[in-house]
Amino acid sequence: MENDRIITFTAENAHDGMRADKLLSVIDDTVSRSAAAKLIDEGRVFVNGKAIRKSCVISVGDRIEAFIPEPETLNVEAENIPLDIVYEDDHLLVVNKPKGMVVHPAAGNYTGTLVNALMYHCGDRLSSINGVIRPGIVHRIDKLTSGLLIVAKNDTAHRELAQQIKSHSFTREYRAVICGRLKDTEGTVNAPIGRHPTDRKKMAVTDKNSRYAVTHYTVLEEFDKYTFVKLRLETGRTHQIRVHMSYIGHPVLGDEVYGKPFPGIEGQCLHAGKIGFVHPVTFEYMEFESELPQYFLDVLRKIGG
Repeated sequence: MENDRIITFTAENAHDGMRADKLLSVIDDTVSRSAAAKLIDEGRVFVNGKAIRKSCVISVGDRIEAFIPEPETLNVEAENIPLDIVYEDDHLLVVNKPKGMVVHPAAGNYTGTLVNALMYHCGDRLSSINGVIRPGIVHRIDKLTSGLLIVAKNDTAHRELAQQIKSHSFTREYRAVICGRLKDTEGTVNAPIGRHPTDRKKMAVTDKNSRYAVTHYTVLEEFDKYTFVKLRLETGRTHQIRVHMSYIGHPVLGDEVYGKPFPGIEGQCLHAGKIGFVHPVTFEYMEFESELPQYFLDVLRKIGG
């Protein structure tokens, strides 16, 4: 731990009763809760001089000390993969991700990802906050979801953008085709999302170990058995739209995890069509839109008869 960055903090009234992994993510916005949990598992977090477990509950006056290791050298190769860049400057870029592309390397997908492409395009000009496998990645969308993503080129931009997401001031609008017809032309799904109780690869609406989640929807067009909708995320939980739509009985068309397959497309008919944020350096509000991709237009044409 000789070269680690050290965080020291004394718990205040507002932190009384908070789990240590959550507190660490609150007091340092460069550390996600999952990263904090990993640090605790590795014996890098101490409370009152003693190494702790993730379940440790903090009390007022506790002295927290965390040792943050230097970012590792990324052992993932840069690849010359074409990128649809909507906007770029010295601090960030906005990318239109195609359906089928994985955002960052993981087991079974160490090549052909958005990160591989970004490393080729940006070189070492990517933030390091989210670790060696996810340089520059502030937020992500699923492999089989298309649309807009923002990428940070430095840690300052990353921290500011991540804070906007955390405070729900980040604009994210999606377009989707869902199964069935909604009772109302607009509405809100306010239901907490956590890990599925029996299938650990899925998320679910649950009160156990869940997080607040809100999705707003507006009907754009109705078909015989399907509905074309606009969805605005107030929060950004894993699989949020897919889980919420399934929860209210209208899964996203083609969603093989939370609904059922649809002939002619692979995976869900879901597109991240708009993204808006305050620029982390100029503080100007910026908003970008992406047209519906061809697979989505084909689905609309097919269900429209």
